[in-house]
Amino acid sequence: MGILEALGRYKRGDGPGRVHVDDPRFDDWEPVRDFDSLKAAQAWREHLASEGFDAVLTADWPLDRFGRGDIALRVPPEQWSAAETLLSNLD
Repeated sequence: MGILEALGRYKRGDGPGRVHVDDPRFDDWEPVRDFDSLKAAQAWREHLASEGFDAVLTADWPLDRFGRGDIALRVPPEQWSAAETLLSNLD
């Protein structure tokens, strides 16, 4: 565990709002939005989760020490259409 993870500023792995880095469990989940900021990605994921979606954050590479990187907000394929509709009405 890195110092930023210990401080709670950057979290990976399981749990709400965490980033799953290079995790093959979510390869078939559909991306609904891409982000470069962890805080923004977590806020949108939380909104989807509050509406009953199984949403996760993924990245192919670890985020930088400021929580920035290429972050995808993903949902299971069967939830993509409904999630896209919900988020499109918020944009």
